[in-house]
Amino acid sequence: MARSSRKDEILQAALACISEVGVDATTIEMIRDRSGASIGSLYHHFGNKERILAALYMTGTAQYAELLEQGFAQADSAEACVKLLVTSYIDWVAANPEWARFVLHSRSRVEASEVGEQLREANQRHYGRIQQALAGYREQGLFKPMPVDCFASVIIGPTHDFARNWLAGRTRTPLADCRELFAQVAWDSVRAL
Repeated sequence: MARSSRKDEILQAALACISEVGVDATTIEMIRDRSGASIGSLYHHFGNKERILAALYMTGTAQYAELLEQGFAQADSAEACVKLLVTSYIDWVAANPEWARFVLHSRSRVEASEVGEQLREANQRHYGRIQQALAGYREQGLFKPMPVDCFASVIIGPTHDFARNWLAGRTRTPLADCRELFAQVAWDSVRAL
């Protein structure tokens, strides 16, 4: 297993602080104390709290994107690709609940920050990669006709909603137990009849 970098340690410390006291109450000093990093190291790697939050957000979403990339390399059908969008999301959220809570609740804050444009570009690349993976299947008529910008919401909407409720402790059923159900719902929602 690779040794974590100082940056990773700082991000993990920030996530732990945010999970305990919330984003607004988390301070640079708390992150410093938790990570064992010096103030100089914090400012060298990130500059300020908002950049730490942005890096935390971008790192979390990049982990999900990496799961998709690995899956797309092996997916061999329209059904497999659609189900992958759901199962990768569930797998990442179930394995990283604190990070997922942060991502779900911090998007607007990161979008409004100085790295907002970087986030928008990363999202465009991410959605572009999804569209690229699905384009051939769309051209073959394997999906119901619908606006391209609605497609992802139709696929991930029910899963996203349940994940939010699971993260908030409002469900009895574990998220991972719903993996196959939500993957099938997504496929049934978009496949051509």
